[in-house]
Amino acid sequence: MTATKWDPSQPILEIDHLSISFFTRLREIPAVMDFSCKVMAGEAMGLVGESGCGKSTVALAVMRDLGKNGKIVGGTIKFKGRDLTTMSDEELRHIRGKEIAMIYQEPMASLNPAMKIGKQLMEVPMIHEGVSADEARKRALEVVRDVRLPDPERILNSFPHQLSGGQQQRIVIAMALMSKPSLLILDEPTTALDVTVEAAVVDLVKDLGEKYGTSMLFISHNLGLVLEVCDRLCVMYSGEAVETGSIVDVFNKMQHPYTQALFRSIPLPGADKNARPLVAIPGNFPLPHERPKGCNFGPRCSYFKAGLCDAGEIPMIAVAGDDRHDTRCVRVRDIDWAAKPKARAGAAKAAVGRVVLKMDDVKKYYEVSSGMFGGGLKKVVKANETLSFEAREGETLAIVGESGCGKSTFAKVLMGLETATDGKIMLYDRDIQNTPIEKRSTETVSGVQMVFQNPFDTLNPSMTVGRQIIRALEIFGEGANDTERRDRMLELLDLVKLPRAFADRMPRQLSGGQKQRVGIARAFAGGAKVVVADEPVSALDVSVQAAVTDLLMEIQRKNRTTLLFISHDLSIVRYLSDRVMVMYLGHVVEIGSTDQVFSPPYHPYTEALLSAVPIADTHVTKKHIVLEGEIPSAMNPPPGCPFQTRCRWKSKVAGGLCEKEVPPMRKLAAGHEIKCHLPEAELASMEPVIQIAAE
Repeated sequence: MTATKWDPSQPILEIDHLSISFFTRLREIPAVMDFSCKVMAGEAMGLVGESGCGKSTVALAVMRDLGKNGKIVGGTIKFKGRDLTTMSDEELRHIRGKEIAMIYQEPMASLNPAMKIGKQLMEVPMIHEGVSADEARKRALEVVRDVRLPDPERILNSFPHQLSGGQQQRIVIAMALMSKPSLLILDEPTTALDVTVEAAVVDLVKDLGEKYGTSMLFISHNLGLVLEVCDRLCVMYSGEAVETGSIVDVFNKMQHPYTQALFRSIPLPGADKNARPLVAIPGNFPLPHERPKGCNFGPRCSYFKAGLCDAGEIPMIAVAGDDRHDTRCVRVRDIDWAAKPKARAGAAKAAVGRVVLKMDDVKKYYEVSSGMFGGGLKKVVKANETLSFEAREGETLAIVGESGCGKSTFAKVLMGLETATDGKIMLYDRDIQNTPIEKRSTETVSGVQMVFQNPFDTLNPSMTVGRQIIRALEIFGEGANDTERRDRMLELLDLVKLPRAFADRMPRQLSGGQKQRVGIARAFAGGAKVVVADEPVSALDVSVQAAVTDLLMEIQRKNRTTLLFISHDLSIVRYLSDRVMVMYLGHVVEIGSTDQVFSPPYHPYTEALLSAVPIADTHVTKKHIVLEGEIPSAMNPPPGCPFQTRCRWKSKVAGGLCEKEVPPMRKLAAGHEIKCHLPEAELASMEPVIQIAAE
């Protein structure tokens, strides 16, 4: 069959009324229903929504890679005018990888660990285009330069494990671009990366899209990223497209209650945990076989009208006056979309009390051998260098920085999982620096607790929720008998806003947000005074994030807890924290109140971090600063200032001081200190990184 020539004025990808189901022994599970979207040549389309809404299923359907159980049960997927759903395996092989390429979330899943990078890249044009090995290597070198990797020859001769996560992801992008595909599908390509690396990768994707004229389908749950990368947007909820349109139309004139609810649950500039708290979406995401009649979002929607919203299937409706702007809402013309949300009762700012935790010149060094099996020279890894700070009762102190900066090491030392090499850690009036967790008193252990990043890994899968909390109460010596402990466990479920019936559920019966609440209940079981929250919401959807952060704040106000909030998400940090501590390569490089750290003058590293934060607001303009290079190794740190190898301000310091001496901590204002050699005049000349235009 000869393919008709495609007209570039037509959509490069046209998905029309697509329905996908997965078939199990028990039932058919509809994953995507009546989904339509168009991507024009050279256009970037964003696909957003919560986990389980069907975004990745749509991408896999375009690749025709739904596995044995997945089937397209309705609709068409046309690529350059040809229907992919009716193509043979042979025809698909010619298109996959050559004309349509996909970049997955986890780069190591796409790379062969036993094959050098050069060989993996060369395979693409050799297989798809039959080019010679010499030509393929030339192309591989060119594309490695295109993705801005240093020393391309060395990279081509490296194995995947010899590259950092950001470098691996760039290689996967390079591999996808080797055959200059017409359509590039990116499925959460930056989720596992640091915010600075993410900014560089997003920058790269945009530039390469323009250079190669590639159309993109960009899947993400991060609306800020989509704003930076895409021209158009499609919002999905529970298997359906609920709103689609240009970025400006959807961001500024949203016409679906779910889109509106999503934006109200993310911490945009101006949100305040006390005066303007986030609005979490009520209820839970419906399971595929338990979807309601009519509008899938109906049970969680504040505009729901019985007899109308649940009367039958709801089609996509065009929004008059906008460019291809459609919504799946029958009440679209009745709702006042410009109305402000009903003001929630703001909470009074908690009074900050006495110093609960004090770290003084704490150092944590590890000794590692450079040879195999423990032989060879011993090298020292300086994970934490002269860490000093205070945390007060009822205060939230955020600790921010890229992977490898020492945030988690500091948390392990505080928890007693590691002991510090030097320095002092005072919890109230007790010195706990040299006391490992097994030698700490029950009072100390219960007083300092941790909420971990991944709720899935922290619960025992074979024990009920109630039993896991009671077990913590037993260890902490809470309650005189089983009855008292059970009553206390039910009170803790009330505290984290979980129904008491959940006490008899197994962890597998809970959603991610519900599991994280159990983790929080367990952390507070012993009346914890200091809680270390290590990326507690990064594994959760944005709507669940709002509920969990709100919960942490409520418990803090009630219990006067000191919260140490470890995160790389500066939007959440700005919303939650009272003070911020910025770490780089084991050093505290800046510490101050949230307002001080988010306003100039900044440490040059803080400035770069702020510029890298994706913000889902079209009224925000950001200074564009992309950090070049990777974080140096803690085993071989650079001389002088730890940040000098990546600092754009270094030339402003006379005499090469940045390369010779570690800067002292300097006081800029009351409570605001930075570790930097920059002269006063240069600091005073700094401009705000984030600016908000008047609406």
